[in-house]
Amino acid sequence: MTTCSVLCYALSLTGQSKDTLEKESSFYVLELMLGKTLEANTDFPKTNLQKNIFFSLGNYNFKPNKEWAARLNYPKTGISIGYTDFGNSEKVGQAISLLPFIEFSLLKKRIPNLNVHVGFGASYTNTQYDEVNNPFNRAITTDINWSFRSFLYRDLVNKNNIAYRFGLGYLHHSNGHTRLPNQGLNSLVASISAKIDSKEIQINDDVKHNFKSKSQNYFSWRLGIGQNVLSEEFNTKKEVYSIAMNAGKIINNTFKFGGGFYYRFYEHYYDYINNNGTLLEEQLPHFKDNPFGYATNFGLFATSELLLGHVGFEFDLGLNIHKPFYKIDWQLNQGYSYQTGNGETIVVLGELDWYYEIKRTISSRMGLKYYLWSTNKSPKHNIFIGAHINANLGQADFTEMSIGYTYRYNFKKSSE
Repeated sequence: MTTCSVLCYALSLTGQSKDTLEKESSFYVLELMLGKTLEANTDFPKTNLQKNIFFSLGNYNFKPNKEWAARLNYPKTGISIGYTDFGNSEKVGQAISLLPFIEFSLLKKRIPNLNVHVGFGASYTNTQYDEVNNPFNRAITTDINWSFRSFLYRDLVNKNNIAYRFGLGYLHHSNGHTRLPNQGLNSLVASISAKIDSKEIQINDDVKHNFKSKSQNYFSWRLGIGQNVLSEEFNTKKEVYSIAMNAGKIINNTFKFGGGFYYRFYEHYYDYINNNGTLLEEQLPHFKDNPFGYATNFGLFATSELLLGHVGFEFDLGLNIHKPFYKIDWQLNQGYSYQTGNGETIVVLGELDWYYEIKRTISSRMGLKYYLWSTNKSPKHNIFIGAHINANLGQADFTEMSIGYTYRYNFKKSSE
């Protein structure tokens, strides 16, 4: 599992000169957090106080060629590295995280100095589930995982280029369904931090820009290769191959909306059919007549993306038209087994209820892209690589790396 890291015109100002705004400044944050590691499963190991230390390096994004920054009211961006002690060194362990982030001012005029912070990246955890030695920690099964953090911060004191802040937030670590069990580690924490500006900077809330409203049409395609496991019984990683095409609009060189079609082929599904798995023989023997066709998935999706120069943050919501093998997938993953008094193993399959129908129908996809040419310059042709988590509704399905191409056309500028 891997992830990728996480912007053309002059600005005009009200109440502040252009020269002042062009002096883009960086900042550093030292942050201490205390909180609680939430139980991931029944009989999860007991944990004491969770302790974190994070160091962040960021920018204010006040450069005149960053239209996305002006459109988003000048958010701060950067990267954080953190160390987490989950409160049980032997059974849950520690993690080191690396997360690109973006931070927005929230309710600036009503509640000054309130910010929302979102980071998305990767983490290394040194303690995992083990069937013999650590059977009750079903949260983490791999050393490399996806990592996510979401925080609210309030500046308490600003003095000598240092802002002392208090924060409340949520931390998450999981592997994107590349090995099971994968309940994920979730934490609620409070933080105190010092944000240190590299130089004195004065931010005027009345800053305005002179970018004109505009839009472009686009067409894009991508090829992807992902990995997942089928169930705890079939817990070896195999590939998921995908192709997708979409088209839509790019608005103000910052917001991208569209829709398209995706196709996927699951090696695990194909192998289960070819090997005449138990549930297949009992329920769906006709799948053996066309293993390739019944191991595929295709559907329609709507896509949205925030373009931040070389980086894009993307979220897709899809509708599965064809995913017949998910019936077996669900029964394997939602079921359980137990032993009777005489040593007989009883297997209970997952129930095909209304929740199954929803998850069979709705897909989602979230991740980061890196563009070869900065989207600030509205390039007609662009190439990107991406790292995404694909899900059945909100439950991880597979982790994917992709490469793709975007073509822009029909540039339209408003007359205002």
